[in-house]
Amino acid sequence: MIGRVVEVQTEGSYLCVERGFLKVSLRGEERGRVPLDDIAALILSAHGLSHSSNLFTALAERNCPVVFCGSHFRPVGLLWPVDSHHREARRMDAQLAAKRPLRKRLWRQVVRLKISMQASALEMVGGPAAALHRMADKVQLGDSGNVEGRAARIYWPALMGAAFRRSPHLDGANAQLNYGYAIVRAMVARHLMGAGLHPGLALHHANEGNPMRLVDDLMEPFRPFVDVLVHQMLGLGWVAVDALSKERLGLLPATSIPTSEGRSPLSLVCERWCQSLAAVYLGEARELCFPMPEPALLRAALATGTRRSGTSE
Repeated sequence: MIGRVVEVQTEGSYLCVERGFLKVSLRGEERGRVPLDDIAALILSAHGLSHSSNLFTALAERNCPVVFCGSHFRPVGLLWPVDSHHREARRMDAQLAAKRPLRKRLWRQVVRLKISMQASALEMVGGPAAALHRMADKVQLGDSGNVEGRAARIYWPALMGAAFRRSPHLDGANAQLNYGYAIVRAMVARHLMGAGLHPGLALHHANEGNPMRLVDDLMEPFRPFVDVLVHQMLGLGWVAVDALSKERLGLLPATSIPTSEGRSPLSLVCERWCQSLAAVYLGEARELCFPMPEPALLRAALATGTRRSGTSE
């Protein structure tokens, strides 16, 4: 089951477990409930929330991440289930034993995929996609030439306009990107932990204060799915992080995209992606598994969904 992205955004809400449901109340009055087994990720964007410890225990038992958001909808914390895979110890041993050359080779593949997906995004808006395709082919081991950074300097102005500056501390489109990335980060975290891997043992990211460095590594090729949705919403005049834009971005994990194995929801693509990393660490595979980055993948992400992704309180 894909599950639902559930957000709580009402100040002063109280969250608890009741008969297998997440129950949200405000000043003693119930505002909504969702079956725990239906939740793929819980996003807490409101301040002044209170909760029962039993709720987080129940979500952890279901391998469900809880994302805590700060200003501008930036994720500042994530609850990590510690017992997520029956062979977790063996997989973490293999992860710890991975040598630097292997990690550099895997990071090269991640960066190539990200830049190729960015090129596909630009193809959809008539931007200079050919330049990014050429740059993807030039990524070296560990991206020693920082092709990722050079590609970003072409990508963002071409996608969002010459005046756009990507910053997690700004409002408008940047806040929408933050919110979408929070959803993708939770999706990757869930499947990475489900694969029995430690989220802090990175391929590339080296921030000592970030316990989710591997999550941030593996979410890179998924970012353009958020980018093109935000681009579309801006074209429709949606400039705020409101209920409508949150609902649209919340549909991303359930978005159906074409793959070599038929159409699959993005959440399942992410699961295969994370499982393939475990297989590489165990010596059972050589490359990470990701669909070919074609514009069709991103066009699918732009399709208008009719099913609600979750509930906002």
